[in-house]
Amino acid sequence: MDKIIPCLWFDNQAEEAARYYVSLLPGATIDAVIPSPVDNPGTRKGEPVLVEFTLAGQNFQALNGGPFFKPTGAVSLSVSCADQAEVDRLWDGLLDGGQPMECGWITDRYGYSWQIVPEMLSRLLRSGEPPKVEAMFKAMLQMVKLDIATLQAAYDAG
Repeated sequence: MDKIIPCLWFDNQAEEAARYYVSLLPGATIDAVIPSPVDNPGTRKGEPVLVEFTLAGQNFQALNGGPFFKPTGAVSLSVSCADQAEVDRLWDGLLDGGQPMECGWITDRYGYSWQIVPEMLSRLLRSGEPPKVEAMFKAMLQMVKLDIATLQAAYDAG
């Protein structure tokens, strides 16, 4: 087995969604747009049935499968961001037609859930400093979009 490639199900917006996601992340690419060889429940012959794309080095597939399945928040795409500018840029991009949620989560215009998380959060959660981690976590629970300075200040004060 080489690798696991997540496949995102769409009614008929696979190519549109893949191009949208690729536009948000530097170095992301559309690798292939594969037309359906026959009419099927999700596409007509010749329309894109599968789009292969890469985000941050991770391969994905977007499938035009028809209206049978909808995304659920039980699975999310988590993006580790280097700094607040990256958090802000991705948040704003995904918010276009999307819905913000608590703790750095956002549902995009296609219904997929994303976690836009500063990389420092994971590092501090693993720091082995329970009072500091607790203070930071409590601050995070009050946020919608995560703010690095506020998280760091809460950790430092903890």
